Amino acid sequence: METHEFDLVIIGAGSGGYAAARTARDLGARVALVDEGPLGGLCILRGCMPSKALLASSDAAHEVRSASELGVRVAAEPSIDMPFIAARKRVLVKDFADYRVSGIETFPVFMGRARFVSRTEVAVGDGVTLRSRKFIIATGSSIAPPAVPGLAEAGYVDSDAVLELESIPKSAIVLGGGYTACELGQFLSRMGARTTMIIRSGHLLTDSDDDVGDVLTAAYRSEGIDVVTHATLRRVERRGSQKVVVVSVNGEEREFAADEIFYALGRVPNVDGLGLDVAGVNHHTVSGIDVDPSLRTSNPDIFAVGDVTGEYLLVHIAIYQGEIAARNAITGSNEEADYRIFAAHTVFSDPQVAVVGATEKRLRHDGIAYVSGRYDFAEHGKAMCLNKTTGFVKMMADPVTGEILGAAVIGPQASELIHEVIVAMNFRSTVEQFMRIPHLHPTLAEIWTYPAEECAAKIGVKEPVDQMMEVATSGSTH
Repeated sequence: METHEFDLVIIGAGSGGYAAARTARDLGARVALVDEGPLGGLCILRGCMPSKALLASSDAAHEVRSASELGVRVAAEPSIDMPFIAARKRVLVKDFADYRVSGIETFPVFMGRARFVSRTEVAVGDGVTLRSRKFIIATGSSIAPPAVPGLAEAGYVDSDAVLELESIPKSAIVLGGGYTACELGQFLSRMGARTTMIIRSGHLLTDSDDDVGDVLTAAYRSEGIDVVTHATLRRVERRGSQKVVVVSVNGEEREFAADEIFYALGRVPNVDGLGLDVAGVNHHTVSGIDVDPSLRTSNPDIFAVGDVTGEYLLVHIAIYQGEIAARNAITGSNEEADYRIFAAHTVFSDPQVAVVGATEKRLRHDGIAYVSGRYDFAEHGKAMCLNKTTGFVKMMADPVTGEILGAAVIGPQASELIHEVIVAMNFRSTVEQFMRIPHLHPTLAEIWTYPAEECAAKIGVKEPVDQMMEVATSGSTH
């Protein structure tokens, strides 16, 4: 039995664990990483990067199909070379992973499943014990097991399997309406699968504001995706080569058949088998490891970051949490995570969705007063020129101080447009200050000035917009 001692042992070498390791090493700590493999992390291997590589192809196919709206005539339906698309994705993922692994391997890395055998020790496999003053758990999450009667027997694909497809089924049923379901469900449709999405709520992206979710749902329907809302899953059956999903919609039983079922009903934190009870770490199978704002668990010498904490399943938050946890672990400080702007997120659907700060739904739930402004892409000159007029931007502000409380965008390049508001909110900008920022014309970004002006007007700000911005927007078709 080998025993090694470190200042910090990090369980999980994904984005959060790797960020923690680098931060702790920069502070002079002796750091070790433990991982079951393969190295690289969820984002690179089975998440952000492979999915965006695939979406680039499906978006391109859609642009070809809609090119005639701009006067570009396409003679026939575009041909989809799925083996080429899959191979391109594999090359990109390998390059990303190789680069990340080269960084991970600058640390001592112990491959295998870790389990706590005491409050200060973890066993890795059967032959290695790691002893440390501090630990960070960054084991991530896994696809939630199917809970629909008959689904396992009928067969299905999950997001991991969709990312590995070498051919596209002729038809597909998507169970779920969250980020992953929206992105990969639209991918399947644009690649040629007749696609049905079945969701419990009244619109896609249940947790989003209703106006955002309604626009996305309408957009999906307009391009041929059948979105079935207010549906309760009853069971799944196999009938010959078809898989049949039986649901209840407003009390009426309905059936939907397809060649394949894409199961996309969430993820669960990876807490099983870690020996957390031995370590004195409170946790739950569904909600993950309990942490305080400093990322400490119920054992103050053990921290947890990323998906395993169960709240924010976003890679940039895992990195942010990993850096905070490492500083707290090594320096003994009590730095707290602030999610006011770090919980910003985007969905790479088409139209894209991006949100920063508070949603209107959250503000109303918390009883927080606000003013809001909205502007549609259908009224925006640059969006008209691009023929990208679906969606809108909106901004919420404090009715007294004018500070921006949150913003949302559904429309073209939303994932890029949101950063302007993220920066503004980082410096606690008011809507008055924001609307004075010069915006180039004609650009998509200048659309933000309109909801800012509307908010400012509602809180009594009457000062004219900056001269430079007035010149930039004069003569534009809004």
